[in-house]
Parts: sequence; C-alpha cells; structure tokens
Amino acid sequence: MNSHEAAGARRRLVVKIGSSTLTTSESSIDYGFLDSLARQLAAVRAAGWDVVVVTSAAIACGLEALGIAKRPTDMPSLQAAASVGQSALSTAYSNAFGALGMITSVVLLTRRDTADRNAYLHARDTLNRLLELSVVPIVNENDTVSVEQIRFGDNDTLAALVACLIDADLMVILSDIDGMYTANPQVDPSATLIREISRIDRSILDAAGGVGSSVGSGGMVTKIKAARVLMAAGIPMVVCHGRRPRCIEEAAAGEDVGTRFVAPHRPHEISAKKLWIALGDTSRGTVTVDDGAKEALVKHGSSLLSVGLRAVEGRFDCDDIVDVADGTGHVFGRGRAAAGSDLLQLAVGRSREEVAENCILAPLAERPVIHRDELVLFE
Repeated sequence: MNSHEAAGARRRLVVKIGSSTLTTSESSIDYGFLDSLARQLAAVRAAGWDVVVVTSAAIACGLEALGIAKRPTDMPSLQAAASVGQSALSTAYSNAFGALGMITSVVLLTRRDTADRNAYLHARDTLNRLLELSVVPIVNENDTVSVEQIRFGDNDTLAALVACLIDADLMVILSDIDGMYTANPQVDPSATLIREISRIDRSILDAAGGVGSSVGSGGMVTKIKAARVLMAAGIPMVVCHGRRPRCIEEAAAGEDVGTRFVAPHRPHEISAKKLWIALGDTSRGTVTVDDGAKEALVKHGSSLLSVGLRAVEGRFDCDDIVDVADGTGHVFGRGRAAAGSDLLQLAVGRSREEVAENCILAPLAERPVIHRDELVLFE
C-alpha cells in the first residue's frame, strides 16, 4: 500500500505522451487525440486520481505553424520553433481540457532547474501546490533555452523525474508501440509482448534496442532507464500504445494493458535526496567496480571504497554525479563522487595499504568514493 492510499488521499498519476502519439503523420497536433485524452483524464480524476501530463511535440508544432517542412539541425531554429510551438501546444491542451472543466498550467523545465537541489525542491513544491488546486500541470522540457549540456534529452527521463518529485503512485507512458517486447517486433516476427517486468538487468536493456520513431527523441531504452529509477522508488510504470481506447483508465485500474514495470519489493531506502541524485542531474562519468564491491553495495548496504574500483571513464569533479557499472558494463547504480576522475584514476587497482601510503591518494583511504547515503541502486 502506498502512502497516498494509506492516508486515504487522492492518488497521483503521471502520463507521458510522446511526439508520435500526439501528432499526425504530418507532425501537426492531433486534436481528436487530445479530446480523447481529456475524456480519459477526466474519468481517472473522477475515480480519485490527480494527474500531471508530461508532453512532447513543441518543436513539431512550431515547425508546422512556421511552415517549415523539414526539421532544421541548427539550435537557434529548433529553439525558435519550440518557442512558437509551445504556445500552440499549450492552447491546444487548454481548449481540450477546458471543455471538460479542467484547468491546465504550463511547467517548463531543464536540467539546470533540477541539477541544483534547491531548484529541484522548488519545482516539487510548485507541482504539489498545483495539484492541491485541482490543476492539471502540463510539463515539457524548455526547448526554447535548452542546449545539449542542460537537456534531459528525452521526456521519458523528464516524466520519471516528475513522478519522483510528486511521489506518484503510477506513471503511464503513451507510445507508438504496445509495450516492451522480447525483441524488436519490426525485425523479429517471433517477438512477444512482455506483460510484466519486476527486475531490469542487462538482458532487458539489450532487448530494448535503439531509438524507435523518427518523430521523437526517445526509444525503448530511455523508457527502461526511466523504469529502473521508478522501480527503485517503488513507483510502478506502464508502457502502452497511446491510441488504444481507454488505455489510461485501464492502467489506472490495474488492468492488463501494455507492459507494467513493478518492483516486487523496495530493498533500498530511497530518500528525496537520492531521487535527486538518480534523475536530477546528468551523469558526468562512470566508475566500474569489481564483483566483490558490487556484492557489498547491493547485498550489504556498503559504501563504495577505492579498493573496489576497476576503471574510471569520463572527466568529472568532486561532488559530480556518476554511474556505477559492473564488469560487464551494466549500470546498476548512480551516486555522488567524493573525488574527481583524475584522482580516482590513480587509485584504480591499488590496495587499501597502497592508497593510504600515497600522499596524493591518502584521503581516499579515509573516506568512501561514493557514500551509501549518496548512492542509488537500480537492483
């Protein structure tokens, strides 16, 4: 039982809509779909859910309004299209939802707004207050000011962040595919739909393949990575075909629709601080650990010590967020590094005694590379 149900409060639902679901084949807004979406969300709200929508398609809508047929590649043109398109998109949502008595708001975010913990908490407070006021927040990445360094890159990640921010009870991703398959169904006719996933390992990530639709920027891999964090936080996630009638209502009712990702238990304590580490800032690098270190982290609740390091990739500073991978390259955690990449590179392969006797590395003998309180595990 989740905290909202236990308290007898309204439950919280995050619905993420991809560009390919929200637009027609010509990349213009599908107003008929928006009307259907509004009816479904009105129904789930009547059933006791508060709803946040994470949307895509601002750039596509802007290109349509500007009469630009081919998507440009330069950043100023894309940001200009997003500026025009965001207005059209917001108006479309306001009209469709307003016709059923629902008030919408616009919330635009970038990683800059969440990489700083204070800004992260302010975003959380704003969303919570909007829900208290019975508003349906429409969240999108702020493509007008985003550059590569501060982009989420896909709205699956943004949706997972929002779900964690508001302590959601469920997240539903509306896609152009029925769910997660054992292989790419467009290539392998024997691929079958996986109805439920309770653990994300390397085989699941491999089966997810690469980017799907040409309209959006995400694929099944980004959905799997979002589910990985949500499962650690105890928030179930459903991926289903957005054009399936009543799919949101069915998912909210716990019916069999698409693929449901759900952790059978919550073995690791996930605080708001850890959720911020998992999703609030982009990873600056990767530390690879040996099997003994992985077992200590996953099974015994330990911190990561320098003696467990086997490789360091990327350039990062002390306090930056880094991924934690095992020897196969599988990322099973993320945390805040207590030292920069240059120092950690020097510690790779050294024993605790060697580290302690080295005047440069000695501080690593006294403190962990990643403290347990600043480490999120995905399995």
